[in-house]
Amino acid sequence: MTDMTPIAAIGPQLNRPAPDFNALTTDGQKTLADYQGKWLVLFSHPADFTPVCTTEFIAFAHKAPEFEALGVELLGLSIDSHYSHIAWMLNIKEKFGVEIPFPIIADLDMKVANAYGMIQPGASDTSAVRATFIIDPQGVLRAMVYYPMVAGRSVDEIHRLVVALQNADQHKCAMPENWKPGDAVIVPTPATAKAAQARAGEGFDTVDWYFSTRHL
Repeated sequence: MTDMTPIAAIGPQLNRPAPDFNALTTDGQKTLADYQGKWLVLFSHPADFTPVCTTEFIAFAHKAPEFEALGVELLGLSIDSHYSHIAWMLNIKEKFGVEIPFPIIADLDMKVANAYGMIQPGASDTSAVRATFIIDPQGVLRAMVYYPMVAGRSVDEIHRLVVALQNADQHKCAMPENWKPGDAVIVPTPATAKAAQARAGEGFDTVDWYFSTRHL
């Protein structure tokens, strides 16, 4: 029997369509469809005008040109008002000299936060945790990373993960631990006994039939 449970009811799932949204942002109304054809990094933060969140937004702002070069859009979210977001963006520019170049969703009714599982009752019933979702150009959720309230996320790692996903798609391979451009990639494991026996002669750097690498 096919499971017909709505995705929103069971939370976001990898390699499934990302939950849809239609939300007010600091750049006007935004929907998931607006990002069709582009990669999207959707990330939540607990609250405006808080120190850890401020450091994260400054880091995303500094990294924004590198995300843009990958065809990636950035979209923030917290359970704060539209005007709170605007005031916080202006405050960051005034106090830290950093302009936030991406929109922020105002999610007072928590519709987007609940659809994406950003509310974790063990941490807070009223604030979104530090959740990050990477959505591909087809609207498919490809990765999600959760951080606790007390520890800021690594924006460099999120960027690295996007690069890894894009290269994995393009070259039909997998990436080893902490892969970076220029490192060897993992060749797909043979699916049959005959293919496994032939692997050693295929020109890869092969340790054993199931573990082979190559450079892109």
